[in-house]
Amino acid sequence: MNTNTDTDVIDATKDNTPSAQYTDIIYNGLWKNNPALVQLLGLCPLLAVTSTVVNALGLGLATMVVLMGSNIAVSLIRNYVADAVRLPAFVMIIASFTTCIELVMQAFTYELYQILGIFIPLIVTNCAILGRADAFASRNPVLPSAVDAFMMGLGFMVILVALGAMRELVGQGTLFTDMQLLFGDMAVNWKWVVFDNYPNVLFAVLPPGAFIGLGLLIAGKNYFDEAEKKRVAKQKIQDGPSASKRVRVTGQVS
Repeated sequence: MNTNTDTDVIDATKDNTPSAQYTDIIYNGLWKNNPALVQLLGLCPLLAVTSTVVNALGLGLATMVVLMGSNIAVSLIRNYVADAVRLPAFVMIIASFTTCIELVMQAFTYELYQILGIFIPLIVTNCAILGRADAFASRNPVLPSAVDAFMMGLGFMVILVALGAMRELVGQGTLFTDMQLLFGDMAVNWKWVVFDNYPNVLFAVLPPGAFIGLGLLIAGKNYFDEAEKKRVAKQKIQDGPSASKRVRVTGQVS
């Protein structure tokens, strides 16, 4: 007999409706299991190219597209690939989509492609992409796999852009510099000079500044997680006495 009653209760009360499953996927990708803040995956490009918002956004979009394409493809072939060649097949799929993105960037955003350099082809080695393909897409249908890829890619891109904005603001006193490299001539005037005559802080745009910025973001997430845990624990304590007041008494009091 299974005596693990806690697990039985959790499994029995778990909401397995599609809406609840997609809510979990969204929450995991953006917050609970964020590739950059929780799993600490893709740190090489995350720390290397986030000196400005446009660099971070360009790499984030490229990574998201590769992640979505590879997840969908892996989900489609999941029942036809033997376990012995599973990982090599996944890497080939990821490499194919990375090559497509590389060619698209060479055609339409060549200057940005040159700035990002080796970090575009290195998307193939991003463990976040291979990890989602193996852990999720190979075990789930196409639509959940696509949603998972989009949310994981979005969560990764949000941290890239946040870190890029922090470093650009502290390092140069500006935001959205050179956005025309990604969006064309319509973005020429998007540059926002936050501080006039700002003395550039070189430390912020160098790798040490990236480490410190990422550390601050991780610390902020941990702070909010701990605050939420304390709030939930406090709520449980407040709800406890009210439940214990319901006592049924039988018999006669003399």
